[in-house]
Amino acid sequence: MIIREQQKKIEALIGSRKAIIIFGARQVGKSTLLHTLFDNKENVLWLSGDDIDVQQLFDDMSSTRLRALLGNSRFLVIDEAQRIKDIGLRLKLVTDQIPEVQVIATGSSSFQLAKGVKESLTGRKREFRMFPITFKEMANHTNLLEEMRMIPHRMVYGYYPEVVTSPGEEREVLRELSSNYLYKDVLTLDNISKPDKIIKLLQALAYQIGEQVSYNEIGQLIGLDSKTIEKYVDILEKNFIIFRLPSFSRNLRNELKASRKIYFWDLGIRNAVIANFQQPENRLDTGALWENFAIAERLKHLNVQNSFANSWFWRTQQQREIDYLEESDGQLRATELKWNIKKANVKVPEAFAKAYPTATFNVVAPKNADTFLL
Repeated sequence: MIIREQQKKIEALIGSRKAIIIFGARQVGKSTLLHTLFDNKENVLWLSGDDIDVQQLFDDMSSTRLRALLGNSRFLVIDEAQRIKDIGLRLKLVTDQIPEVQVIATGSSSFQLAKGVKESLTGRKREFRMFPITFKEMANHTNLLEEMRMIPHRMVYGYYPEVVTSPGEEREVLRELSSNYLYKDVLTLDNISKPDKIIKLLQALAYQIGEQVSYNEIGQLIGLDSKTIEKYVDILEKNFIIFRLPSFSRNLRNELKASRKIYFWDLGIRNAVIANFQQPENRLDTGALWENFAIAERLKHLNVQNSFANSWFWRTQQQREIDYLEESDGQLRATELKWNIKKANVKVPEAFAKAYPTATFNVVAPKNADTFLL
């Protein structure tokens, strides 16, 4: 079994008075992790927010009825808790009225679950973010050299657990996963009035990874206004399908100040959306795939490690650009991501070097990816 990095951190909180909230897209391994931690424990009540009767059960839940439901249980595990109406208040009821019971809840939509628990459980919860399997987790599972060799494969099929553990069946698994993404969570939200537009939006974003995204241009392309595009992008981000990388601007007048790039958390999903599973050596978007892969894995690594860092890209009006900037503890680090180029051939843009003389600069390609991803 592939050991997830969050396991020890969550395990250390079991038995505490803190509610444990685990966010992450469907099928990234949230339920598997919980079964690993709780299957051998007694007095655990398991519920699924996907079940209609569970949703109805919580509609009018009093503390008395909740105590009867829990019985001798010491742990209440609720999977896909975002499907339960007013879930934050329901979880607060448990933590307030039955403090001897610890709540563990998972959610595949921060749009729905986080909205409910942030105010209700302020100071009484610990939140964790789960992603598809990370480069580091796979390197720990096999070895670093093996995972370095697998980077081209991961750039095509991604890191979803079922994909990783189903060699030869990646395409079939991804077709099912991408349908779950599009229909079960995103398109069932009440404020998604045009589901066909969401699919077209995802396809448009998939073709623009590594490029600056204009909501106006995409809106004209698929027939929606820019405000609707921004709303849909926000929903897709809160459902862990994509993420936005903003532009960096401090010292130069000609730095882009309000631009953004949009990437996919998992390239298998991205490639499924556009039905393109060609190997990197045979496709035209290999550079963009590598850029998406490296940045997503870097952000996954920082999040799992609880590292405090801010991330951007940098570009000027004269088209001078750096793929990725990161700042932590006052140190600014610039990284250029190249699929197939010698490090000696890439230099830091002169304008950036003059404006930020204390920043470091590195070039990351697949052959030295471990320096960036671990």
